[in-house]
Amino acid sequence: MTERVVITGMGTVNPLGHTVAETWQAALEGTSGVAPITLFDSSSLKVHIAAEVKNFDPTRAIDRKEVRRTSRFEQFALVAAQEAIAQAGLSADEENPYRVAVIVASAIGGLERLSENILIAHQREPSRISPFVIPMMMSNGAASLIAMHHGFQGPSFSTASACASGNDAIGVAWQMIRSGMADAAITGGSEATITFTGVGAFDRLGALSRRNDDWSMTPQPFDKNRDGLVMGEGAGILVLESERHAKARGAEILAELAAYGATADAYHVTAPHPEGAAGAKAILLALEAAGIPPDEVDYINAHGTATQLNDVSETRAIKRAFGEQAYRIPISSTKSMTGHMMGSTGALEAIFCIQAIREGMVPPTIHYETPDPECDLDYVPNEAREHPAHVAISNAFGFGGHNAILVFRKYGG
Repeated sequence: MTERVVITGMGTVNPLGHTVAETWQAALEGTSGVAPITLFDSSSLKVHIAAEVKNFDPTRAIDRKEVRRTSRFEQFALVAAQEAIAQAGLSADEENPYRVAVIVASAIGGLERLSENILIAHQREPSRISPFVIPMMMSNGAASLIAMHHGFQGPSFSTASACASGNDAIGVAWQMIRSGMADAAITGGSEATITFTGVGAFDRLGALSRRNDDWSMTPQPFDKNRDGLVMGEGAGILVLESERHAKARGAEILAELAAYGATADAYHVTAPHPEGAAGAKAILLALEAAGIPPDEVDYINAHGTATQLNDVSETRAIKRAFGEQAYRIPISSTKSMTGHMMGSTGALEAIFCIQAIREGMVPPTIHYETPDPECDLDYVPNEAREHPAHVAISNAFGFGGHNAILVFRKYGG
């Protein structure tokens, strides 16, 4: 029998807050996490703004000695996982640890530690290269550390599909539980790419907003005057379980993860397909897997990067998937507040979908001022909206043409 998959825990560290409750309140208030970069000297770059995690204390989850031996994305993941696992009440002492998977995405891994040690290597000082640089840079580091810290011994790995990585990790965990391969999974994504190399490389690609003097009004997803994304960072972690397993434990069920759908554009290494055909197909495949007709979708958390190409392509994908219904669905890009957290963004946006279902509120797309004729849907401009949401979907589209869709449903027992 195919298992239903439910969510029993959530955790996050991101530019809006260090917990789910803090983050959700900030999102409903339309708070921007964007500010001048403080993590490094950006003066020689053309971009001086980002959505950093502020006042982060990794010792909430690990001791000071381990802080020196881990990278920032791993630390984010450990703190977010601690919150999610505590909410779920999941413990390896009470579970068969081989039945709990840990699948946590990172598109890039420990970029800051890698960059630091490459500079050391180029100075021909090999004795100063950190012996921990490999475990600090590897993209599976977050998954492995969560497994070790909590004693879970089921399948443990990361997914890497650019900006779709977080959704793909959650989708793979969903498949494992549905198939009976695992009873539960700690899953999501973590990323920390606000480094000199990361910001410089994305700017050279032409993807970043350069509104250094007007950073309080960027990014502007779906707005006619959008000029690019703002880089963000952080982690989002979910605890997924089979319905049967969660009920047997007496766990509180927050929502159901009803389905996952994925496709590839097979078009261009960075640009989305202009018509959004494969993105639309991923949405329809996910809804079909969930057994949910398109007219029952109440909310869409958009990929919404604020780049010229993505926002038009995604709007067209939504129209292809929903037809005239597309104009009646509230859609928001929470990247307008959090920035683009790369491989972890989908995981945080999954949390926003779950919260929208639980509280009957949808977060806004802030900085929305000038409508774009090519982006003419309801993007919930500037203010959160009270709106009953029984079904919510999260879109994630990544460089390389990766499309990953998650469908969440209100849990009815």
